[in-house]
Amino acid sequence: MKAINAIRMGGVEVLPLVEGGKGVSVSNGASCGAWAASGGVGTFSAVNADSYDADGKPIPQVYHGKTRRDRHEELVRYAIDGAIAQARRAWDIAGGKGRIHANILWEMGGAERVARGMLEGAKGLIHGITCGAGMPYRLADIARDYGVFYYPIVSSARAFNALWKRAYSKTREWLGGVVYEDPWLAGGHNGLSNSEDPKVPEHPYPRVAKLREQMRAFGLDDTPIIMAGGVWWLEEWEDWIDNPELGPVAFQFGTRPLVTQESPISEAWKQKLLTLKKGDVLLQPFSPTGFYSSAVRNEFLRELEERNERQVAYTAEPVGEHIAEYGVGPRKRKVYVTPHDLARINHWEAEGFVEAMRTPDNTLIFVTPEKSREIVQDQIDCMGCLSQCRFSNWSQHEPEYSTGKKADPRSFCIQKTLQDISHDGALERNLMFAGHNAYRFGQDPFYSNGFIPTVKQLVERIMTGR
Repeated sequence: MKAINAIRMGGVEVLPLVEGGKGVSVSNGASCGAWAASGGVGTFSAVNADSYDADGKPIPQVYHGKTRRDRHEELVRYAIDGAIAQARRAWDIAGGKGRIHANILWEMGGAERVARGMLEGAKGLIHGITCGAGMPYRLADIARDYGVFYYPIVSSARAFNALWKRAYSKTREWLGGVVYEDPWLAGGHNGLSNSEDPKVPEHPYPRVAKLREQMRAFGLDDTPIIMAGGVWWLEEWEDWIDNPELGPVAFQFGTRPLVTQESPISEAWKQKLLTLKKGDVLLQPFSPTGFYSSAVRNEFLRELEERNERQVAYTAEPVGEHIAEYGVGPRKRKVYVTPHDLARINHWEAEGFVEAMRTPDNTLIFVTPEKSREIVQDQIDCMGCLSQCRFSNWSQHEPEYSTGKKADPRSFCIQKTLQDISHDGALERNLMFAGHNAYRFGQDPFYSNGFIPTVKQLVERIMTGR
């Protein structure tokens, strides 16, 4: 195994080990600070992070606004306060070692306002800001204005090329590194393009080599690339280390820090991760962001799969094979489906899925009355956690604050489920993000007998390469 040496990132020498940022209170100041204290790059999530009361207890994020716009303002305030609180906590724990990064999603509601509010309120405590889930052109301007380094998250050389030519070439001095997040291996939201098949993964090496080739064309030979997704034992990536074709490379760990003593997730969640099998993580298209995302295939995801399978196309008038009448809603408004689909509808209704809900694509899905009420209530309660949301049809853009499309009942309220699971909510009934290598917890002898390491012990283990 080659020696794993320090790498220059953000103006200093650090271990080439980066903690991946995981949203909504899953990567917090405690895990981030501990990772930085071990000499690497710790990352806390600035996506609706927890803030604390005088007794150190998390402040529940309760919304009182009567309109979505009012609740959105509350959400932005919660997010800024929480990010500042986590930055201070990470700084105190790190004790001046390593680097502290904050992670945001460009497609989260009020992303730029949250980033600026966080950096203003936590001046000097944050060394870098990472950002993905979209094309964060203005990330560089934010970083420059506050004197921190920026780390865009991309999944292809093409994406970085667009970011560089449009924006980043003007602020190259603040580009600390480029995170390559593999769209088939990483957990959470992934950047699959329309030309890429979610069922046909590509090997990351040629994609990263192409990214380095593109970066060299811009004079970024020494800017680190951070490999994110699928990294477990570094000995499996030995050919990446000190590789002249790839240049300086660091490795990001998103899933493994979940199972540490400092990780804020529940003990039940940690034990669940320790027992996963290969194939238990699903790359799925249900997110209200419109992105694919990787999560544990639990009851929550199975219900979404089944909900989307109970779906038929309809027309407002008889057209082609759509000649069978069907009444939708309490008033039984007439639509037309195929005779074959009408037979399927009758079968679903006999099983209790009697509520037909319209989608933006002129289809109907069939759910129970209880699930229908839950979906409608979640759409009503929307607080604008995304820049635009297909589930609720919220958009943060004035004056309509709407995408202009129908709300889509095939998706879900992501804020609700991520807040719930990160605060001890039921594991089977919530979205549980994870990378595709999560099954390896159960195969790695490091975790035998349910061993849960400290962050320091995990970093020391990773540094052995095994």
